[in-house]
Order: sequence, then C-alpha cells, then structure tokens
Amino acid sequence: MAAGMRTISRRRLLAVAACLLAASSFAGGRALGGNIEADAAAFIETLTDLAIEQLTSKELTGRQRRERFRKLFKEHFAVAAIGKWVLGRHWRKATEAERKDYMALFEDLIVATYVNRFADYSGEELKIKKVLSKDARTATVFSELANPESDIPARVNWRVGLVEGRLLVFDVTAEGISMRSTLRSDFASIIRQRGGKVAGLLDALRDKTASLKAPAED
Repeated sequence: MAAGMRTISRRRLLAVAACLLAASSFAGGRALGGNIEADAAAFIETLTDLAIEQLTSKELTGRQRRERFRKLFKEHFAVAAIGKWVLGRHWRKATEAERKDYMALFEDLIVATYVNRFADYSGEELKIKKVLSKDARTATVFSELANPESDIPARVNWRVGLVEGRLLVFDVTAEGISMRSTLRSDFASIIRQRGGKVAGLLDALRDKTASLKAPAED
C-alpha cells in the first residue's frame, strides 16, 4: 500500500459501493421534474434493480464487472470535477501531461477500489431518509443501508448536482467519511512525503492500483 493511503473498513466499503450502485443506476432517460429534492431522490431510487442486475451477477467475470462499473461511473459521476478537487492546489502546479496521467489514474483507482464490492452485495436495502437542497441545482440525499454485520444500518449520504441538465454525483459520505475529503487528505499526504511533487503521487497511484487489480485479474 502506498504510504499515506488509508484503508477503509469492509462495512464502509460496502456502504459506499451500494451507494455508488444506486447512484449509477439512473439511466438518464427519465425527465427531470424541476424539483431538485424530488429529482435527487428519484436519481437514487430509479432503476436500482437494473443496476444490481448489471453489476452483482455472480456469473460476471471480474473484467466484465470492471468494464460495466467504469462506464456507469464515467457517465453518472462528475469525475473530472471530483478528481480536480481532490488534487486541490496541486492541480495548478501539475503539468498538462501530469494532469492527464492523474485523471486516468484517479479513475483507475476508483474502479479498482470499489468494483469488487459489487460481487459481495447480498441484497442490503437502501432507504432514503430525507433530502435537503442547497439551492435549485444541488442537494444532499440522506439514506441508510442495511448492514449485514450489525443491526445498526450504515448512514450513507451523497451530494448530487445538475450539470447541463443532468444529475451527477459529486461526493459520497459513508459513516461520516467523505470519499472526496478522504482522498484529498491522502493525496496531499503522499505528495508531502514525496518531495512535494505531483509525479510522486502518480507513482503511488500506479502502485496502489496495480496492487488492487492483481487479486482480481482474470
């Protein structure tokens, strides 16, 4: 494991994976109703069963699951905005080549980290508790996920926003841990440990992604 890159517990990973699954299930064919809170709730609820079918089948090979997850992630998450925010002030220091490499490695890291959690999904139910809008374009959905390891459900909240008429996911928070904030802290720590160079982070991401992919290679 790359220095400074923390491990998330299985419970939190399952919570995040299920949340990603629900968010990714929105197919985009449903017309938005103009109410950000109602649309955000529908974004999670709509076509969840289809997403489960696509990503959790035991008959899928690891490669097939990765390809499907990558496609859903790229289509329904604000990948570029998330990746840039996570790198923070170091984005300005990075060269164009480093930015390009970083975005590709960032996407690879997310896919490698979360994709295999869908194989562990065993029907845990996600319930929306409330939705709060910040403005007419952004909202936070508060939900609970049944936890197979405890009677206490895992709290999963995620922030969605309108981009060019489509809802996209900008952050997922499981058990109080923000995916974006955790990665931003981890990446900043790695850069500090590697002489303040973005190139050091890129090397760490390559190593980390390779170690995550290795057990799942077909």
